[in-house]
Amino acid sequence: MPAEWERHDATWISWPHHEPDWPGKIEAVRWVYAEIVRVLANHERVEILCQSEAARDSAAVMLRAHDVAMQRVNLIVVPTDRVWLRDSGPSFVWNANGEVEMVAWDFDAWAKYDNYERDRRVPDAVQRVTGLPLTRAMRPDDERAPLVLEGGGIEVNGQGRILVTEEWLLSDVQVRNPGLTRVGYEEAFARYLGCGDTIWLGNGCAGDDTHGHIDDIARFVNFDTVTLAYESDPSDANHASSVDNLERLRLAAARQPLNVALLPYPRPVVMDGQRLPASYANFYIANDVVLVPTFNDPNDRVALGIIADLFPGRSVVGIHAVDLVWGLGTLHCLTQQQPAMALNSSGT
Repeated sequence: MPAEWERHDATWISWPHHEPDWPGKIEAVRWVYAEIVRVLANHERVEILCQSEAARDSAAVMLRAHDVAMQRVNLIVVPTDRVWLRDSGPSFVWNANGEVEMVAWDFDAWAKYDNYERDRRVPDAVQRVTGLPLTRAMRPDDERAPLVLEGGGIEVNGQGRILVTEEWLLSDVQVRNPGLTRVGYEEAFARYLGCGDTIWLGNGCAGDDTHGHIDDIARFVNFDTVTLAYESDPSDANHASSVDNLERLRLAAARQPLNVALLPYPRPVVMDGQRLPASYANFYIANDVVLVPTFNDPNDRVALGIIADLFPGRSVVGIHAVDLVWGLGTLHCLTQQQPAMALNSSGT
């Protein structure tokens, strides 16, 4: 699996339609999506799944109103349950010839929700549109059973290293693959993603209903550098896990060089008494640009500066995400990158 900063052919998203994900805010969220598409379409093609023909037409009106470069946007009618394509969509990989293929994980709505049958079919829809080969991932301990994973739980550097959390895959809450061990997951990462070096962090971000996705806490920014969301306030729910995850990264660096850059968290974002998973680490890397969630917080400026320093040569754009995170996800959660073909078989 190539790193996210490798050249893209496109970004895939799904137009918001499931009102219960954003009670009272879905219209505002659609305008946030329009802004996301406006920025992305200036840098790469954007493929947008729409719930119906009516939703497609409505999205087109909003995007045009937002001055989006529509010649770089495709609106495709594909019904979904939710819009988090990072998790329901396929992971795009390179084969040995540097050609793009897809891996379809099985999807069970984070082992939490009952409505996910349409989301399970998203990889098939993407395959119909792209014509790219699709491999269905199976459990390494039972080749008859599909492997349940989500793209938000994996973070790769494009050179064989992968970050995941124990909370996501090894705890007894929201269990994706009952009985599958640490060794079994590592075998699957090697088989389907070409990742032979797994770094296991501990817990994810407070408020994350996926129960431990990596993309709210730690991200590769180049092949040997990770940025880690770090909460310095001992009274905050993210502090203890921040300290533990930093120590785990330092231990990983002892066996193979790894630099760590710390990102702050914003203030706790709370809606109706619920802590939301607000994190600057949920940024998305597109061609020549990085989109970063912002939260009307003084640390917005700090985080944007850190991320800009980590991505020299790329512009950094803040996207207002206070309404967006009410759906329990932000920019990385809603996007899925389709890489361009590798320049040669080594992916360089």
